Amino acid sequence: MDRSRGGDRSGGASRRGARQGRGGGRAGAGRERSSTPERILDAALTTFATRGYDASSLDALALGLEVRKQTILYWFPSKEVLLEAVIDRSVVELAGALEGALESAGNGWARVEAVVRSVFSLAARRPELLGLVREVSRLGTPASTRLVTAMEPLVRRASDFLEAEMDAGHMRRHEPRLLLLAIYSTVIGMVTEVEVSRAFGEEPTARSLVRRRAEILELLRSALLPGPT
Repeated sequence: MDRSRGGDRSGGASRRGARQGRGGGRAGAGRERSSTPERILDAALTTFATRGYDASSLDALALGLEVRKQTILYWFPSKEVLLEAVIDRSVVELAGALEGALESAGNGWARVEAVVRSVFSLAARRPELLGLVREVSRLGTPASTRLVTAMEPLVRRASDFLEAEMDAGHMRRHEPRLLLLAIYSTVIGMVTEVEVSRAFGEEPTARSLVRRRAEILELLRSALLPGPT
């Protein structure tokens, strides 16, 4: 992804903001305008997550949205800028779901279980969200760097939590960030399995997702919780 256009992108973002502000006196027109970039982002998220970024084109995206390609470029000056916007919005949604799960969770193992349950809920309700995470990881830099940087505050909190639990003797001693990487790999593997099933026309059932969630929780419990003394 070409980073040399950073200045152009920030200017494009400013221009888009100005465009959204036009016609403020016409409430109906304002709502229609503000919905356009959201529709583009929704379609791009699904396309990038299911078809892959490289296999997606702005022409096909425009065709699916029944708009001109220039309409997409009006809001997002390039495919690279569109991907960045999709990543940024997806991180906000993903972080919000995880934060919401943690707010209602207890302490210790209950927090780990709450996060896993939240991720499985996303896999069932918004598979394209986790599919995008997998696709961005595959793409490598700079897209993956953008994702990692945006997720860093959440990762830091999770790492601090795990380390505190280990120090208190509530969990086995592991290197927190390596442990998070292992958990991430396990979850992304699960998402891949779900998407492969869908690709073959086999929609995962609630029962199958519950079974996979129980398997992963048992795996994590065995790895994290100390055995009886």
